[in-house]
Amino acid sequence: MRATVNGITVGYDDAGEGPALLLVHGHPFDRSMWGPQSAAFSREGWRVVAADLRGYGESTVVPGLTALETFARDTFALADHLGLDEVVLAGLSMGGQIAMECHRLFAPRIRGLVLADTFPQGETAQGRAHRNRAADRLLAEGLGGYTAENLGRMLASYNVAALPGVAAHVREMMLGAPPAGAAAALRGRAERRDYRELLTGVAVPALVVVGRDDEFTPVSDGELMASLIPGAELAVVEGAGHLPNLEQPEAFNGVLRDFLATL
Repeated sequence: MRATVNGITVGYDDAGEGPALLLVHGHPFDRSMWGPQSAAFSREGWRVVAADLRGYGESTVVPGLTALETFARDTFALADHLGLDEVVLAGLSMGGQIAMECHRLFAPRIRGLVLADTFPQGETAQGRAHRNRAADRLLAEGLGGYTAENLGRMLASYNVAALPGVAAHVREMMLGAPPAGAAAALRGRAERRDYRELLTGVAVPALVVVGRDDEFTPVSDGELMASLIPGAELAVVEGAGHLPNLEQPEAFNGVLRDFLATL
């Protein structure tokens, strides 16, 4: 499905009936990243909405710099379009940082928060330079080299061979990401705010999830977020790296299911 919101066209999936579960994907992926969750929870009494962020998938590519605030406003513009007054919001990696920005802007509309394989700290000067160099490279070379170098970090390295279907899906998403959109997101993340203080004010139930062998956002990042959010639950998914929802979907869904049952 497609909708025109916030001045762009957004591709999205909307399945099931019930309270809304809104899923925000990471970089450099698309909404198909959430396939196992959309399939499961749309059959279990939830209306599951997963959208392509601007610059990815079937959504409009806007070159330059896309701030996390822009992604957040796109996300809730789609919620408005779909008549979703209140949502459980889940984001993974960059999607988790977008979810934190959504909480900054739209906290009264979020009834539960799921932060997966992400971290709240602001960017360092070194990190800002690294992201901008990476953006330059994507524009110059495309996603081929980036994908080859990072596939074994997006998944736990052992899962690239152990889960060939998952590895193929992740590779396809990465290679399919529009370079201009992915670069704009990297430049926006380079300018992100620090969300640690914001997390101390989260007043809704929260779940923090992280893959045991995540190289990008290790378990220590999950522990930090869980310690900052009052009453947050921390779940570590064994046998997974940065994408536990794809590497170990049954375990990830089980943790998410238990959390949703408390709301």
